[in-house]
Order: sequence, then C-alpha cells, then structure tokens
Amino acid sequence: MPVVTLHVWGVPTSAVPRAVARMAWDRRLLARTPARFWKLLGTGSGRTFALRDADPRRWAVLATWDDDATADAFEDSPTVRGWDAMAGERLTARLRPLASRGEWSGRRPFGDPVPAPVDGPVASITRARLRARTSRQFRRAVPPVSADLHRVAGLRLALGIGEAPVGLQGTFSVWDSARDLTAFAHRRAAHAEVVRRTAETGWYTEELFARFAVERLTGTLGGRDI
Repeated sequence: MPVVTLHVWGVPTSAVPRAVARMAWDRRLLARTPARFWKLLGTGSGRTFALRDADPRRWAVLATWDDDATADAFEDSPTVRGWDAMAGERLTARLRPLASRGEWSGRRPFGDPVPAPVDGPVASITRARLRARTSRQFRRAVPPVSADLHRVAGLRLALGIGEAPVGLQGTFSVWDSARDLTAFAHRRAAHAEVVRRTAETGWYTEELFARFAVERLTGTLGGRDI
C-alpha cells in the first residue's frame, strides 16, 4: 500500500514572490525524486472555487511514495528544506489510502486500495477538471455545500487545493472519524444535490475521490493544531 504525504506551508506576505518562484523550481526537484505521483498545489478557502478564494500565502506539495522509508527521506529533501526556510508554519499529513475512484491527470495516483474499516481520523481528497461551459454553474452550486460543510460535526480541516486558481479544483479535508465523513458525503442535502446535478450536468472532464486513514498529522495551519 503506498504512502501519501501532504505538506502545507504558510508563508509571510513578504515571501509570496519567493514562493511563486519556488513552485516553478520544485518541478525539477520533484521530478528527480522516487515519488510515484506528485503535485505542486496552490490553496484557498474552497468556499466558491473562484479566483477570490486563492490564498497566495499558503502552498502545498502532495506526493505518493512506495513506502515509509522514501516518504521519510523526502523530509530532508531540497524541496522541504527550501519551503521550511521561508515558511512561518507547516502542516504535514501522512496518509494511507482506503479508497480511491477516478483519475488525476490521467493517472490513478493512490493505487487501487481495498476499502477497510479504520479507527481514528480520516482524510478526503477530491479533485476535478471543470468543463469551461459548465464552470459558472458549478461555482454557483458550491457555496451552499461549503456553508453546510463548516457546520457539520467532526470536521477538523477543510482546504481548497488546485494546480490552478480556476478550472482545476480540489479539496482536502480531515475528519474525526469515517462515520463523520460518510454522514456529510451521503446524508447532507446540499452535498447530495450537487452529486445529483453532477451526474445530470457533466460538470467535469476528469474527477477523483479518495479517502485515507490519517497516520500522522503534525504542525499547525492558521496558527492552530489540527
């Protein structure tokens, strides 16, 4: 079973230009690592998936590794050291895939895990490539779901992620338990309505939904423990 890591760095406003340059430079560095899959990501609130959601002071690296040893080695890589040097804080998640459906950039980045019960916190990653002709409809549908998300029990963290400010949209969320995540995904009216409309409207040209066991969660985000 692969190991998935997500590093999220918060940088001061004065370091934003360096962070943007770092995103370009790290493409070369990550291509030389043994990662099965990696993405450099911008972040945002995820409340509307519009350009105004983007947060230029928070950046992320998502990667899939063959085992714990290669994931551990990445902690001492030029990429992590470079971001740590400019960042004011860092949140690191170590994840094990529990379920994954769909593709990301034409690949299945988290393998084909067999769903299994898990005690303790779980995480979810969603990602979609929006069709240009339906993106406006999609953005109108997001705010009710986002507002409902931040009211539900069991949510520890919800973060918008993406390779671009618009068109390539995703979320990362952490929950107290699989039961809490399932309750939101399948039993909340706002989310169920978006799922129904997705099937009818065909908002996406590519989509992925994945669930993980949270093995380790260290650091802070927005000045607080998760």
